[in-house]
Amino acid sequence: MLKKYLFLLIGLALSGCQSSSVSQRPSLTADNSFGSTIPSGVNLIEYTQPQDNMFRVGMLLPLTGSAAKYGQGLKNAALLASDDMKADNLILQFYDTQSTDSGARIAVENALSQNAKLIVGPLLSSSVRAIENETTSAGVPVVAFSTNSEVFKPDVYSLGLLVNEQVDDIISYAASKGRSRFALLIPDDDSGISIAKAAASSALKNNVSLVRIAFYTPNTTDFTEAVKGLTDYDTRSARLQKVKRALQKQANQGDASASQALKRLERTQALGDVDFDAVIIPESGAKLKSALAMFGYYDVYSPKVRFLGTAVWESTDLSRETMAIGSWFPAMPKAHSAYFSSKYAETFGEKPAAIYSLAYDAVALAASLAKKNPEDLTPYITSPEGYAGINGIFRILPNGLNEHSLDIYEVSENGNVVVKNAAKSFSSDLSPDELPLSVFDNIPAPIITGKNSEAAQFAIYGRILPSHQQMSDQANEMDIIRKALKERNVVLP
Repeated sequence: MLKKYLFLLIGLALSGCQSSSVSQRPSLTADNSFGSTIPSGVNLIEYTQPQDNMFRVGMLLPLTGSAAKYGQGLKNAALLASDDMKADNLILQFYDTQSTDSGARIAVENALSQNAKLIVGPLLSSSVRAIENETTSAGVPVVAFSTNSEVFKPDVYSLGLLVNEQVDDIISYAASKGRSRFALLIPDDDSGISIAKAAASSALKNNVSLVRIAFYTPNTTDFTEAVKGLTDYDTRSARLQKVKRALQKQANQGDASASQALKRLERTQALGDVDFDAVIIPESGAKLKSALAMFGYYDVYSPKVRFLGTAVWESTDLSRETMAIGSWFPAMPKAHSAYFSSKYAETFGEKPAAIYSLAYDAVALAASLAKKNPEDLTPYITSPEGYAGINGIFRILPNGLNEHSLDIYEVSENGNVVVKNAAKSFSSDLSPDELPLSVFDNIPAPIITGKNSEAAQFAIYGRILPSHQQMSDQANEMDIIRKALKERNVVLP
């Protein structure tokens, strides 16, 4: 049974002003003036309950600095959760990390000195690294919002939606629908390498192949060269030109069928299929649309190749993008998010960013822990049964990572449609730790463009893999040409 700790007060208005007492919850107002602000910069939610039973949570958030917008939104969401939960011994203490690592270190020192039993936050991965020695020494667990899996370990946990589970979910779903040869179009940075590692592991688990990886410069809006390399356009274009030259020679000799074949090929850019049937593009907004358009430019279309995304696709309206129709991507379930979004907008006058709901779930988790108030929090935080949150079920793993149960969406002209519902419970088995490098010993290397292949293989697999075997003999080339021409209703004379 899931530990269902979310008491969603759907349909109820926020409570009016109340006096603080053991049995009553403090009031929540639009300016989130919850409790008092003391000179140290710690915002305390005050209760009159005896202090020996209090469960203090240090909320480490960037309330000033470059990430202040998100820090304030996370704080607002935490206040909403506190207003909803029925844990009278829960105290939220807010500490400003100032969007810096040094600020995070000062914040955690203050939190620990003021008896925090649990740290929620920080937001930034570098800030998580900055506080982990302090919290580990103090024996106080951390539940952070960062999605950088490299910074987490036992007692330093992530609540953020991690890229590895997004990639695994979408590859697993595509594989179940018959896709077997996958490609990646990814940025040449740490996030791209994380996606490639996740794809390599998922491909192995699902008995499919990762055949091509194209890297592009982070933050670019021009995907011309990256998609050109990924689709092997030069080879496919050269093949077409070779066929056209042969047909032109015959046409010049008066062969009418050759002339007709040339006419049918006028708008064709390349000849022959790409060697993958699904490609993951972890972008959003204008960059995603630009990348999709380049596949069309290089004569690669859905459904022959299925375009796949990560959860960031959810923020982009793709219903009018012809290239995107039929694409799949994972996202958190929306069963309870309408409640959270509505209450947040009503209270704070703006629509919440997706990440804010994680603060709600973190405080709801803290409320569940506060009710038990055990000496050792770890077994409860890492319960294999998991928890039910605003974003569906999730569980925190002993290694610091987490799992969310995700919906799979398909892009349609009428909006995104759920084609696979998120699971309502977890299996009893926890996900294994990172696969040993030896499992990749006999896996052929994907074709890599946009980055030195050996460097990329070391970053992804920790070793150089056997060369990818490409069939390029003349007989195979003729088979490719015949198949491509047949699909275009072109008959060779």
